[in-house]
Amino acid sequence: LGSFLPEITLKSEKEVDVQVSLLAEDKGVVLFLVPKADTPGCTNQACGFRDIYAEFTSAEYDVYCVSADPPAAQSKWQEKKSLPYGLLSDPDRKLISALGANDKGKTKRSHFVFAKAEEGAEGKGKLIEKHIGVKPVERLAILDFYLPP
Repeated sequence: LGSFLPEITLKSEKEVDVQVSLLAEDKGVVLFLVPKADTPGCTNQACGFRDIYAEFTSAEYDVYCVSADPPAAQSKWQEKKSLPYGLLSDPDRKLISALGANDKGKTKRSHFVFAKAEEGAEGKGKLIEKHIGVKPVERLAILDFYLPP
């Protein structure tokens, strides 16, 4: 806790470069990691975040799903399940490893919450909550801590 988003560039589901370290420049950020796009547990997790997405945005948080899948697979999954948030492709597991969720080449299902960058922090948000090795249905726990009642 207290560490900043790492200096890593990943591709979005739309094949656009995303500078991870700047994701919390204007809002807080929730990153949730899934082992593999469009599998039952990961779809359950992703749809859970989809269903409460408006609550995150109204509380000034952006949401991103991270997996090692290629952007094309993520884009297909996003369309199929109407996922309103961005997906980040991490095939080399750079971000997944930096967050401590890489387990022998497999991604541990996880949630990370980064606060909005403070003035003078060069746009970087600090890690304020992390849960590594969660179950697909454990998506709502972060609401208790970070979203107003």
